[in-house]
Amino acid sequence: MTLSKNPSGSPAAAPKVSFVSLGCPKALVDSERIITRLRAEGYELSRQHQGSDLVIVNTCGFLDSAKAESLAAIGGALKENGKVIVTGCMGAEPESISSAYPDVLAITGPQQYESVVDAVHRALPPQHNPFLDLVPPEGIKLTPRHYAYLKISEGCNNRCTFCIIPKLRGDLVSRPAADVLREAEKLVAAGVKELLVISQDTSAYGLDLKYAASPWRGQEVRAKFIDLSRALGELGVWVRLHYVYPSPHVDEVIPLMAERKVLPYLDIPFQHAAPDVLKRMKRPAAQEKTLERIARWRELCPDLTLRSTFIVGFPGESEADFELLLQWLDEAALDRVGCFKYEPVRGAAANDSAPQVADEIKEERWHRFMQAQQKISTRRLKRKVGTRQQVIIDEVGPTVSKGRSMADAPEIDGAVYVASRRPLRVGEIATVKIERADEYDLHGSAVGF
Repeated sequence: MTLSKNPSGSPAAAPKVSFVSLGCPKALVDSERIITRLRAEGYELSRQHQGSDLVIVNTCGFLDSAKAESLAAIGGALKENGKVIVTGCMGAEPESISSAYPDVLAITGPQQYESVVDAVHRALPPQHNPFLDLVPPEGIKLTPRHYAYLKISEGCNNRCTFCIIPKLRGDLVSRPAADVLREAEKLVAAGVKELLVISQDTSAYGLDLKYAASPWRGQEVRAKFIDLSRALGELGVWVRLHYVYPSPHVDEVIPLMAERKVLPYLDIPFQHAAPDVLKRMKRPAAQEKTLERIARWRELCPDLTLRSTFIVGFPGESEADFELLLQWLDEAALDRVGCFKYEPVRGAAANDSAPQVADEIKEERWHRFMQAQQKISTRRLKRKVGTRQQVIIDEVGPTVSKGRSMADAPEIDGAVYVASRRPLRVGEIATVKIERADEYDLHGSAVGF
């Protein structure tokens, strides 16, 4: 294998690509797949647009604010570099990009990895075909070495009226269980201590495959939520479940959490509590049964952490609906909660389902919601003072390091600040005695390693 040379006879520099990844962890996994392929083909990756040969922008198109951020990133890349390839969710509506920036080199939609790479080849041909083992078996990751997102499916079969993801990414397409598990094994072998399972609807995993089994470690593992969770639990690392639609069979995973086969953590987007609002959202509306389920889950797994997201100001949301939501929130006593003010998204059925709520009312309700949840979060965290928690270290400091307990997902939940007599290492899991709590974070001292 020979490298091409410049006129002076020295090897030519590898073609350099700068990358911008916007949006959710599912888009981040898409970005990782693209850069893994490019790195395998000999491209150099850069964090700087200036000096790179071209820029790839992986866009988000879920909300208008996200589209605005994506368009700004494209414009900034064009200004700094001039050669830009656009991919991701906004690429499903290419005219919205080309009308604003007709000079982009190519536009591809979400999950179109081959199209992105082909566009790079056309604009910036690879110089050589290196051996594939120049790339680590687990691929190139954009997350720290000690945790990684594990995408188990694409698309979604639900038709929530506020969401256009099925239009952007299509219906559910699940990966065979063995493929997911082999990727997980490679990640663990490379030093990953925490696997964050993601998809658009984790509960629906395998439905399109009719839960077909595939061989892994001498056994047949069905492509089903509970079977995959059980198999991932055999790998000896933290397994965190995200984007779990509140389907009835979710109950089956709680015993695995009680046994610590997977983390006692459920990320379930309930979205609202008022039956009329949930009906217009096309979400499960039996929230009184949801409260019963939550109580039953906590009986089986007392230290279960529940995270959720909600939307306030949904079209037609009355003050009575919102008050019901606050009441439900107090009864549910969720540990971690995110809240969004409803944004009309072009193509979403919810836009015309009922009269729009005024922006000032959305703002006022959002503040009331967050104040109510802050009290709940503070109360829940104070219960942990005096306990010992396993904490994975994300950032180290001379005397105090920053980490996360089993109750904390990276970037969206709180943190644990850990004092230690010796320097801790990134990715290390320490036993920490919790000494105090504030609204969102815990503070303590390492007592075991």
